[in-house]
Amino acid sequence: MHAHDPTALPGQAGLAIPALSRLFQRTTNSYKFVFFLALLELLKRHQFDAERPYTYTEITVEMLSAVWFAHTFFKLSFGTQDTITQKLDALALDFQASESLLAREQTALRRAIAGSDLTLARRLMDFVPYRLQIPFLEPQLRHVDKGAWMVFERAMPAIANRAFETARPLYRYDSDDWKACSAIHWHPEWVRYLERHYPIVHAWASWHWLQYMQRRNPTTPALASKLFAPTKRETLTRQSTYWRTILSADNGAISLRCIYSGEPLSAEAFALDHYLPWSFVAHDQLWNLIPTPPAVNASKSNHIPSGDHLRELIDLQYDGLRIAKRVFSQREFARFTEDYIADLNLPTTDALLNYGALFEAYARTVEPLVTLAANQGFTPGWAYGANNDR
Repeated sequence: MHAHDPTALPGQAGLAIPALSRLFQRTTNSYKFVFFLALLELLKRHQFDAERPYTYTEITVEMLSAVWFAHTFFKLSFGTQDTITQKLDALALDFQASESLLAREQTALRRAIAGSDLTLARRLMDFVPYRLQIPFLEPQLRHVDKGAWMVFERAMPAIANRAFETARPLYRYDSDDWKACSAIHWHPEWVRYLERHYPIVHAWASWHWLQYMQRRNPTTPALASKLFAPTKRETLTRQSTYWRTILSADNGAISLRCIYSGEPLSAEAFALDHYLPWSFVAHDQLWNLIPTPPAVNASKSNHIPSGDHLRELIDLQYDGLRIAKRVFSQREFARFTEDYIADLNLPTTDALLNYGALFEAYARTVEPLVTLAANQGFTPGWAYGANNDR
């Protein structure tokens, strides 16, 4: 293993662990990462069953499912040479982004993809299953031109199948004929290894994919949180308590209103809106959360508000902080505002209550993020009612 890898792959007598460690060398697109991670997910989902075939169709669906979350929901770039996102976009899925927020709901996404026309996407299997096996079969491939398009792919199934028991590549194919291949069969020794060391191998592969994606998304915040569907979303109980307490204590003294619709805000019925979409920032910090009427929040979805709303955001946050300072204990106020100070790069708690300092902090933090989010593909300039929201 190279020194920069975060984990060392566990050794195993009789298996080419050094070949596995070279799996992602000289990788210029995402296919190998996504393919291998899809194989791991399928193995895990089928209780590491080494007897069943793993079909090209289900592997394709699993790859597209993984890419959908990073590409469609989080709008990450996969690089100019990568076409897997084009194949996904071509499916024109009728699938709502909110449905994929939890990993357990990925079943619905897989079902939608599987029910689509996968003719174009199926071409992913024309090369990646064969290219992935090169490190395991280097002696057998010595006289095969790996740079010749389709010459190598056509030769690989028969070579891998012949060397299956001696070289022990990860898997063999259901046919020696490249055109007839439709499934892989795992080597049982590799399945036992992967079952025993699944967390380590999955973390190792994920780390390599993260390095690839960081080079293509160098300024994207919280990138590591955007490669996979989160297993669960954190509740907003703490944040709701903060704003409910503020709205209850307002009593019309400041008349807090929704920054998008102008409606009065009520402690009895409000939703929390991520001013910068959660799918962009991937966090639930209070400085980016404001109360809105539920209908307004539903309408906004993951759009970026019009720039006219930034001052209103700051005004609402400032008024909320003033009330919070009055109604919470000193310790509670410090706990609630810790993220404001850290993320907005403010020197002290007192600076939160200085409107000029707060305005400058929000402007220098939010405005560049709005530009970045728009460049990344999030829809900017949203205004409530502008598109028949009401």
